[in-house]
Amino acid sequence: MAGKSNGGGGYRSAKSGRYVTIAHGKSHPRTTVKEAPGKSGLTGGSYRSAISGRFVTTKHGKANPSTTIRES
Repeated sequence: MAGKSNGGGGYRSAKSGRYVTIAHGKSHPRTTVKEAPGKSGLTGGSYRSAISGRFVTTKHGKANPSTTIRES
């Protein structure tokens, strides 16, 4: 089950950008991001750290693609 259903939040890989299972997300906290339900598309293309969950600069996001995720 790697897909997202009905905007209920989930885990997304920082490496691939794809949604992953809850078990994978919980066992790989440094390379996955837990998303809030129903919040898709509100950040305008900024980057977020998979490690801290905080937003980072575009420069940092592009330089660290395996530990940051682009929010669209």
